[in-house]
Amino acid sequence: MADKRTTVEDMVGELRSGMTIGIGGWGSRRKPMAVVRAGKVEVMEVDEGMFFLGLQAAAWRVPFLPTRAGLGSDVLTINPDIQLVRSPYGVASPYLSDPADADVELVAMPALHLDAAIVHANRADTAGNAQVLSPDAFFDPLFLGAAERRFVTAERIVENGTLAGGTNPLSSVPIHRMLTDAVAPAPGGAHFTANPPDYGRDEAFQKEYAAAAGDPAEWEAFAHRYVLVTEDEYQARIRGRAPA
Repeated sequence: MADKRTTVEDMVGELRSGMTIGIGGWGSRRKPMAVVRAGKVEVMEVDEGMFFLGLQAAAWRVPFLPTRAGLGSDVLTINPDIQLVRSPYGVASPYLSDPADADVELVAMPALHLDAAIVHANRADTAGNAQVLSPDAFFDPLFLGAAERRFVTAERIVENGTLAGGTNPLSSVPIHRMLTDAVAPAPGGAHFTANPPDYGRDEAFQKEYAAAAGDPAEWEAFAHRYVLVTEDEYQARIRGRAPA
């Protein structure tokens, strides 16, 4: 079995300007911040349902999937390249349960092909399987399935075959080795987002960030303290902060 261990630095070293990169996690949980902190990104804003279908289309290797998500919203205004489609099946088609659907315009959500995807897990093994101990690993396998290069960071790397068993069922390992190219240890790598049960969201840090973002001088100090530093320096400064 191939050993897929690497480092966060080597993962970041594969990323290039112009790449489309998927950042895993759900809400404010399990964001792979150790990698995010190492690079600047531009974002695309879409409805959550559209986002899900875009990743699914890429994972299924189809050019788009139709959806009602996004209709009547500004999502289509800020993404003028996204097109609308009608059903190819006519009113008399046996495939339509409601003939009115033949004339409904739907959003043709394009496949979101990713050059690279990064997700963060509680644990990963040397073969590339990864374990998520919170019940919300909804998007992570889709991110990896939609990507050319697929990276997993984890709080801890363990030997192959030791993730499931005991109190950890096989269902806690939603990411299998066929979805990953490399795994890297990154203790605290989802901070300031949550990675339960290892740690919760750092609300004090989030408030510090929000306060600094509104003042140029404070932001410069914040950036030099937490952003323009190595991951090791960042983690040391997080540990050294006064309790909230």
